Order: sequence, then C-alpha cells, then structure tokens
Amino acid sequence: SCRGQSELPSPVVRDDEVTVAARRRRKKVACILHQENFDLLPVRPVISTVTPARPLLRNTPASLFRQAVTPRVPDVSAILAPGGRTPRYTHTPRNALSSLNLDDSDWTNSMYTSPLSGQENTSFFRDDIGNLSSALLKEDDPGEAGRRVCWMWRESRDVLILNAHLASITLFKVDVLQSVVLRAGQNSKTAGVRWLLQQENCTWRLIGSLYRDRVQLALEDDIMTDMVVSNRYWIYIFIDFFFFLFFKLVVDWLESIAKDQIGDFSDNIEFYAKNVCWENTLHALKMRRKSGTSFTVPLVTELDPDAPLRQQRPLADLDREDDARLLKNLFTLIRAGMTEEAQRLCKRCGQAWRAATLEGWKLYHDPNMTSGSVELQPVEGNPHRGIWKACCWRMAEEEQLNRYERAIYASLSGNLKPLLAVCDSWEDCVWAYFRVMVDSLVEKDLMSSGMAHQEVETLPREYLEANWTMEKVFEELQASESKRVLEETREHYHVIQRFVILGDLDGLLEEFSDWLTASKPLPSHLLRFMTHLVLFFRSLGLALKEEVCIDVLKAYVSLLIRDQQTDLVASYVGQLPAELATAQYAAFLETVTQPELHPRCLQLATDAGLDVSSITKLVVETVRQRDDTEFTHHSQTLETGTTKEDQRKIDVIDWLLDNPAHRAEALKQSNAIMRKFLALQKHDAAKAVFSKVPEDSMSQIYCQWSEVGQLPAEDENAVREHLCIRAYLEAHEAFTDWFRHSSSAPQKPAPAPEAKFTERVANEMREKEYQASLSAWSCRLDALTEDVKERIYNVLLFVDGGWMVDNRKDSEQDSERNHQMAVLRSLCLPRLSFLLLSVLQSSSRHQEALRLADIISSDQHRLYQVFSKEELRRFLQKLRESSLSLLDRGLDPLGYELQP
Repeated sequence: SCRGQSELPSPVVRDDEVTVAARRRRKKVACILHQENFDLLPVRPVISTVTPARPLLRNTPASLFRQAVTPRVPDVSAILAPGGRTPRYTHTPRNALSSLNLDDSDWTNSMYTSPLSGQENTSFFRDDIGNLSSALLKEDDPGEAGRRVCWMWRESRDVLILNAHLASITLFKVDVLQSVVLRAGQNSKTAGVRWLLQQENCTWRLIGSLYRDRVQLALEDDIMTDMVVSNRYWIYIFIDFFFFLFFKLVVDWLESIAKDQIGDFSDNIEFYAKNVCWENTLHALKMRRKSGTSFTVPLVTELDPDAPLRQQRPLADLDREDDARLLKNLFTLIRAGMTEEAQRLCKRCGQAWRAATLEGWKLYHDPNMTSGSVELQPVEGNPHRGIWKACCWRMAEEEQLNRYERAIYASLSGNLKPLLAVCDSWEDCVWAYFRVMVDSLVEKDLMSSGMAHQEVETLPREYLEANWTMEKVFEELQASESKRVLEETREHYHVIQRFVILGDLDGLLEEFSDWLTASKPLPSHLLRFMTHLVLFFRSLGLALKEEVCIDVLKAYVSLLIRDQQTDLVASYVGQLPAELATAQYAAFLETVTQPELHPRCLQLATDAGLDVSSITKLVVETVRQRDDTEFTHHSQTLETGTTKEDQRKIDVIDWLLDNPAHRAEALKQSNAIMRKFLALQKHDAAKAVFSKVPEDSMSQIYCQWSEVGQLPAEDENAVREHLCIRAYLEAHEAFTDWFRHSSSAPQKPAPAPEAKFTERVANEMREKEYQASLSAWSCRLDALTEDVKERIYNVLLFVDGGWMVDNRKDSEQDSERNHQMAVLRSLCLPRLSFLLLSVLQSSSRHQEALRLADIISSDQHRLYQVFSKEELRRFLQKLRESSLSLLDRGLDPLGYELQP
C-alpha cells in the first residue's frame, strides 16, 4: 500500500524476482586491468600510455568535438559530456576513511618484505592473500612494487609510460586490498593502507592527465598549424585552448575518481523496474475519479512534470521518496560524468522528459545545410540552447525543488551555489568549481565568436561576470564552512593534488620540506610517493628546489635502511648527487652485518652507477675513525681485550676484500686499523685484522701495476708498512710463546720421607724423568729464545731506513699517517727492546744483553732517538743488573774475562 495513504492500495506490486531479472539483464561486467598489462591505464583514454609524435590532439578531450558543422556553428556536444572511460567498477564507499588516523608508526612498518624478497620472482606482486593478519600484510605489501619502480627509472625513456606503471601498480594493489577490507572492516589497518594507495593512484592519474598533454605540446612545434588545418579542432581558435583543456582535464580526472567510487549501479540504484512516472500518484487519481471521494492529504490533480511546482501540491509519499532517491542517484551519475547513464535511468523510470532536459546543452547542428546530399540527415542539438540554459539556471535557483534536482541543473548551467550545496567532500567541491569554469569558458567564447547570435535569452550577470581562477578556487576551499572539507583540504594527498593542479612545484616542495621537519613521522607509503613524484618531475626536466629533492630522497633512503630493504637502497641512492650518494650508501653498508650480503650490496651499487671504490673506502674510514681514543703511551694501564667496537673495525675491512681490484686500498685501510690497535697494545685485534688480508694481496698489487709501470709511491709505502706490522706481530707472537714456555718449567719432585728401598727406587725414577723433562724444556727454551731474539732484531734493525719508515718520499703527504707511524716507533721499539732485554736476562745471556746497548746507541740505526729520557734511564738500570751478574761470575762488566 501507499505509505501515508492507507485508504488507497497501490496497484503496483514490486516483484522481487522481476527486479532481480532486470538487474541481471542490465548488470555490467567489471573490467579490471591486469597488473602486468601496463599499456592500459585505469583512467580515461585521454591518458594514453604512448606519446605519439603526430597528430597531437587525438588523445585529448578535444577529440570529442564533432567534425561536421553547420556554417561556423560547431557542435560542442562533448564539452561537458562524459568521455569514454575504462569500465572499471569497484564498490568502494566514498570517503569512508578520510577521517582515519593514518599515522603508520605502529603498523605500516610491518608491511615491508625481507631484504632479499622477490629476487627470484620477477613479478611485481604476489596474490597469496589468505588471512587478515599482519603476516598477510607483510606477504602482500602494497607498496613493494612502487618502491621497486626506481629500478626502472633509468631504463624508461618515456616518463609518461613510467607514470602509467605507477598508476597501474597502485590500482592493482587497491583492488587486491579491497577484498581484504571487505572482510576486515573499514576501520582495519588494511583499510588505511588501501586508502593511502587509492589516493596515490588518483594523484598519479591526475599527473598523467595534466603532464601528458604538456609534454606533447612541448614536442610539437607546429601545433597551431595543425589546429587551423584540421576542421575538427577549429573551435580552439575561439576558445582559450590551454585553460579550457586544463580545466577539462581536471574535471575528467575528478569524474573518473567518482566513477570508481560509486561502484556498479546495477546493484546500487536499480531498486525497481518500471516505465510509468509517479505510478502511485497516478493510481490515486484513478481511484479518486472512480469513487468520486476526496483525499485526506491533497495531491496534485495533473501529472505533467511542472504540476507539483505549479499547483503547489505534493505527490504521493512513495513517489516523493522514489523521486528523492532517483534525483540523488542522477546527480551521483552526473558527478561521475555518466550523463548518458543518467538519461537511461530517467527513461527506464518513466521520466523521459527529465532525460530530455539533460540533453539540452548540445549545440544545434543541421548537416543538411552543408552536406549537399539529396537524402535528409537528422538534425542534432538544441536550437534553443540559450533558453534551455537560462531555464536551468532558474530551476537551480528554485528553493522549492529537491536540492539534488537543483544541483543537477546547476551543473548544466554553471550555477555554482546550488551545486556546492550538495558537495560534501574536497573532490566534489573542486569538481563543482572547475565544471563551472569550463562551462563559463565555453559560453563566453561562444558568445564572443558570434555563434550564439540566435539565442535570445541571456544568462545572469553574476554568471557572465564571474572571473574564477584556480588560485581563487583553492582559497575558497581553504575558507570553507564545512568542517569535513577543511579537514580534507589539509590532507597530504589533497595538498599535493592542489599544487599539481596549480603547477606550483616550488610551493609543493616547500610543503614537502615542512612535512619532513614536522615532529610527526610521515606514513611510509606517502614518503615513497613523494620520492617517486620528485623523480618524475626531475625526469621531465622541470626546475625544482634541489635541496628539498635531496631531503626527500634522503628521508626515503633512511626509511629503506631502517627497514633493511637491501635490494632497494642502491637504486634510490643513485638518484642523489655523487658525493652525497657515496656518503648515504656508505652509511647503509655500515648497517649490513651479514657477510653473505656483501657481494649483493656491492653489485647493486655497481648496477646503480655508484662509485663502489669510494663507498667502501668511506665505510672503512668511518668505522675506524669512530673511536676517538688517542695513541697512548705503553706505560699507562690499558684494556687490551677486543671489544665489540674493535670487532666492528675488524669486520669492516671485508668490504674492501670482496673485489681484488681494491687490494691496495684494503692494505692501506688495514694498516691504519692495525696502527691504532698496536698503539693500544691490542695485539689480538691487530692479528685478527692482519689475518683477514689475503696472503696474495701484495703480489696482486704488483701484478696490477706491472703492465703500467712502477708501483705508485702510496701503494709501495703501504706494502712496506704491512711488512713492518707483520714483523712486529711475529716478534710479539714469538715473545708470547717464549713467555708461555718459560712459565711452564717442570717442577722438581720432592723425595719420599721414608728411605726404604722401593721408595728410593721411585725417587730415582722421578728424578730421571724430571731431568729428562728439564733438558727438553731447556732445549725448547733456548730455541724460543733464539727465535724471539731474531724476530725482535728484525724489527729493531728493519732494512732500508728502519721500522715504520717510508722508503718512497715522493708520495702524497698524509700528516695523520706520518704522525701515527712516528708515535708507533716511539711506543713499540722501546717496548720490544725491553722485552728482548728481559728475555736475554732471564736466559742468563747477560753479555748479549749488553750488546743490545751498542745497537741502540749506534748512529747507523739511531734507535736511541725513539727512547724518552725515562726509558733510557730504566734501560741503563737494567743493563747495570746484567753487568753485576757478570761481575759475580768473575767477568768484567761487559762480560769479557778479566786480564791478570
């Protein structure tokens, strides 16, 4: 029955089965782009993936103009009409997540894959969605493919094709996550990521739309010639081509977003199937005629379209509700640029007259005037377009009409205020403003060109005198009274879209700079998008604030390093200036602790065009110079054990050893690390570094230069220094062996207390064993003594100028290295001298100990110069003890026999 009119049963029974059948007949098949088909774009055909050399304008909205014209009266039928779009329908509730807190500090970080994920699988995505856990998000990271796009940046010769890649990637992942969101709910973390990627996809589509035509225009030198010659585009002579095209592209972009969001209308708005307008009111009027009774609620007495407004009487309640719902859905279709679909819906609901009102904006065109054909051809367009447009304006001003009906006619007539009344979101408001600007441009140029001379009705002065600019539009939005619009105006992606539309790249980069310095961290997906956006604008050759671009890239590289994205860092670091790229990648290599990843990281750096030699050198230098401990005198008490920081210095040398071409640098850096360890008496750490250097390093260094000529002075001095350190470590190792052996002398067995025969025999056996062990120990000690004496003398009497003294003086001077080598001589040579003296005195070789004084005091080696006064005093005191021991043996103080 009719709601509100219980006495009048409805003659229409809305059969559910019929409705389902009608829905099935009209339902459209969704066409979702495959993620690997990058030649297709999820946007209107204006954004093609191929940049044609000629003709220029066949992929622009201008191609929607009809070619046949009545003399000088073009048909602009498609100026405000929807163009063909990729039929993609995905049910996504509009703005469901616009108010979500998208700070991903607690969950987005879990969405990155492992450092080596995807090496064997070359596809961008894996569709193994099985549950809604965080593991699912990690397995199916929506941003992984987008982050990998930088690998293709240097390979792609057409940045617009790359833009298509980016848009397609994000589109596919939005579709993948949509199924997850339907199960997890709109407030899930997955929904937040889907919203971020959805906004990124929308922004890439906008950029592709705007910059494709700009690039094409830049490539075409004779565009104006093409436009004049081709009748198809001649109307652009009268219309400000660039502004019109730009505004139209923005409108198309916003309509394509709306179309994606409203979903499949066969499920959403085909709530009933009928072909009779206002059926319940019609039934009520028929019943009244038959019965002759009156209604408790007055209804219209006529059913022409203007009856409710003219008679000031309502329709039946059910019809009013159906009308309200129909009008809202009609506006939704028009908002999505689907005017033909809206007309189809009107005719199917029995309101063909309303479909006709949506057709009146087309310019009149009679092909019979120019064709010369005998056969009559159909006339197109509205000969009274001016009257129709003025009526639309007045209907939009009529307050008694439904607000969505007013908005429909406001969109057709360029009446902004009623149109904004039903715009709830930022996108809706931008669409309203730009649609009005497109409409205003068309009308003004039609009138100025004389093509509107037959139109007797004029539009209001407020319309004709309106002078909207893009800057004024966004200023109005920032001062909007709608709380929701104000909040969405400040959203990151909408800010980016605003600056892209305005073409204010400097302002955009200033915003980027503010976001990077803000206390609240940016969502990971947003930072990734900012990076790709900067790279995109760079590829177009646009003038950008280089320091901000660098800051964005550095921030994203830091994010990749933090999340251990090993395979991705090199590609993005390669986009930085050479010196900064070296520092950034060196900082990344410091975080790579797995030795098995070293070759992979270096290969990626090579592929990215980075200076691997400078990077590995910087890594080693940074790690070895991190400890600010100075060279310390040996008399101070030191911790000689190997610490974690020491181990890092030991391991970092591996970066230089992976490539044989870097052996000379590896030798220099290992020498520098060992110098510090030797100064601190960390001999075990120094030995660990020495053992890492391959034994064939010196031969490889000489082989590398054998064909070129003489070895460079720096390399030759590094080889000599390495040999010096080797001699010192061998001497110290020999002393350690001697000291260990000398401390392990066999103990003389104590005799048994009772002097029985068996006990005496046992005592004699133990004594013989002791003597044998003592003899073997003494022989071993003598051999070790000779070995340590020889090795220490190898250091003290090092050939060709002395230990830690360069042979080649023509090398580039390194003051720090020279200082360290001089300090090591003053630390290590006295230290070895005292060790040798103690070995000789412990072995009762006092005469040899005294000969050590001759070596130290000789002018040939001048070892006395490395001794301090205190050390010389102590050394002489030690020699005095040897002289006294020799005197006790009946020899002279120098160990010679006394002469009678």
